[in-house]
Amino acid sequence: MLLTTERLTLRPLLESDWALWQALHQHPDVMRYIGDIANEDTVREKFNSRLSAGLGQWRKEDNSWLTLVIEEKATGIAVGLHGFLSMWTPFQQAELGFMIVPEFQGKGYAYEASQAVLSLAWQQCNYHKLVATVTQGNQASHRLLKKLGFELEGTLKDNYQIAGHWVNDEKFGMLAP
Repeated sequence: MLLTTERLTLRPLLESDWALWQALHQHPDVMRYIGDIANEDTVREKFNSRLSAGLGQWRKEDNSWLTLVIEEKATGIAVGLHGFLSMWTPFQQAELGFMIVPEFQGKGYAYEASQAVLSLAWQQCNYHKLVATVTQGNQASHRLLKKLGFELEGTLKDNYQIAGHWVNDEKFGMLAP
């Protein structure tokens, strides 16, 4: 599975992407609105579970994350991760998720990659609805989802803990066009 945009290529996660995965999942600025920074063993376990679900073997019926590496076409440099988790039998909904390397944030890569992932979700996976969860305060992700056409459906108060503090989650949704 390979997705392309004007500036980007999105491809399945490979074993050689461990350094990118680890750097993103242990970077305080990236994890600030996602969750606590886990130890290397836990991060590696999560990586291995995503790796085994990839490599062209992902099926929406497996209730697993489709994880794609975002690369710049011009340089081949990996700038982040994107994908979705198929959920809610009969697998007509999925949750969108993405992480961008801090040095590449603000360049429109998340928006460009998201458009490709949305196209895949609607046209090839035939989802009825996509959802996304944003920790309240993450204005960049909030703005991105609104720009993509997601609607804020509600806020879940004290829904999750990050660094020992309860945070509110904003729930976004988008129906298939």
